[in-house]
Amino acid sequence: MPAPPASPLFLREAEIRRGIELVHFGQAQLYRGIDDALAAHGLGRAHHRVLYFTARQPGLNVGTLLRLLGITKQSLGRVLTDLTTRGLIDTRPGTSDRRQRLLRLTPAGAVLEAQLFDMLRAKLGRAYSDAGPGAVAGFWAVLEALIPPADRPRIAGLGEKG
Repeated sequence: MPAPPASPLFLREAEIRRGIELVHFGQAQLYRGIDDALAAHGLGRAHHRVLYFTARQPGLNVGTLLRLLGITKQSLGRVLTDLTTRGLIDTRPGTSDRRQRLLRLTPAGAVLEAQLFDMLRAKLGRAYSDAGPGAVAGFWAVLEALIPPADRPRIAGLGEKG
């Protein structure tokens, strides 16, 4: 069943509420199954975010990851400890600054991240295909517009890795 067209008065409360509901239920469906796969490893969504961004940028340093995720050092420390203990993330000192910690997925971490990504790719791929290219471009534009302009540069380079 096709979605009803957006009202030309899309900034009215009813349309804003509909957008909030669609984001909520869309995200719930996107992560259904992912949460179960993570739980089977004793992990949650915070762990998944670290695995994902480390896969996107091998050798990522902890400071950059903190800025990407917008979380506290303490929160990230707990997640990194879990992932390191489970043999999913490897930390190494930086080459120019030995105090820096560079992150890489272990082979087991790469396998888990790839499995999770494949689940997300299948769901998003179907949704993108059903919605069509114009809708995908509009969806991306709305999501990008939610990010404050000052924060956009920190995510701009993420799409460069294939």
